[in-house]
Amino acid sequence: MKSTKLEIPNKKGHKLQAYLELPANQKPNHYAIFAHCFTCNSTLGAVKNISRALTQHGFGVVRFDFTGLGRSEGAFAESHFSGNIEDLLSVSDHLAKHYQAPSLLVGHSLGGAAAIVAASKLENIKAVATIGAPATVQHVTHLFSHGLEEVKEKGEVEVNIGGRPFKIDQEFVADFGKTDLPKITKELRKPLLIMHAPFDQIVGVENAHQLYHNAHHPKSFISLDQADHLLTESRDSAYAGNMIGSWVQRYFEPVEHAMPDPEGEQLVGHLNLVEDHFTTSIQTKRHAFIADEPGSVGGDDFGPSPYEFLNAGLAACTAMTLKLYAERKKWDLREVFVYITYSKKHSDDLKLDLDEPKRLDHLQKKLRFVGNLDTAQRQRLAEIASKCPVHKTLQSEVIIATELLE
Repeated sequence: MKSTKLEIPNKKGHKLQAYLELPANQKPNHYAIFAHCFTCNSTLGAVKNISRALTQHGFGVVRFDFTGLGRSEGAFAESHFSGNIEDLLSVSDHLAKHYQAPSLLVGHSLGGAAAIVAASKLENIKAVATIGAPATVQHVTHLFSHGLEEVKEKGEVEVNIGGRPFKIDQEFVADFGKTDLPKITKELRKPLLIMHAPFDQIVGVENAHQLYHNAHHPKSFISLDQADHLLTESRDSAYAGNMIGSWVQRYFEPVEHAMPDPEGEQLVGHLNLVEDHFTTSIQTKRHAFIADEPGSVGGDDFGPSPYEFLNAGLAACTAMTLKLYAERKKWDLREVFVYITYSKKHSDDLKLDLDEPKRLDHLQKKLRFVGNLDTAQRQRLAEIASKCPVHKTLQSEVIIATELLE
């Protein structure tokens, strides 16, 4: 996931800090904007994980800090709900001017409410996804209700929200009552995905019910079982991002991934050493996926390891080759199971007589066939399994040419 730092001016002249995440090929098919939760910022783990997942589906994703939050300019008091909407519109304008108009809005918590309202104002937005969003904008005022009376008396006070101090004023408080979110949701008429944790302690799941009830089809709901409001666990945010990426494909025309220069390359892998441990984005013309390492060696376990992908290539090629052979022979082969295990083994353990005994790469392939096959047919299929192209490649002398690109 390629991350590019941006500074986007909003309508008040404040610079919003943003990051543009790109797919491995650096050439997104579509663009999305992520609106973070109330008092959060763009560096929250959930925001980064969801953005990464969306890049796997061909999106370029802008995650940014609302006014007065994170490293964006301005005061928090200016980050009222209307200000959030204006910030979203500014980010959309910036993308349209310098890249491509965004077509997807994703919002977390109050950011989800902001995404719905912003989508109602932007013709270029084709779909909206919310995570733990409130059904009414006023819902968020309970977080600073302890300072409401004091605001009326003093005009501006410092309140504690989630363990952090923020200054709010009367305008900040009043602004949350200006937006009729239920009405806007009813009139949105754009595909809407509502995601919510059943036991969300910050924004109750009844809010998801109200949003879903107010929205018109096409609308969808996905339960984030066992997740908390902030999607603290990486697996929860990765799941949410993958589900959004899969869901939204229904509303976009299929696009073949453009491959990076030089032309003609079949696959690209990309690892961001600054933000990731071993999580590597891989992309072909039509598919995108992730490789990772398990937690035991310092990875995040977001995807199969490199050697598991090697095993997968051998298993898939073996199964496909057996299918073609059995069909040509008109044998009753109905299912094939190919089990692959990679390990390092010593030549002595493999009973190999080498001049210099040593440890070798070892791939164990086990087969199971389902079908009405006699012993001779089963034995012949086992022989054919060793003739699949990937198997032969792995057993041949392979030359890998490495070229450094500028």
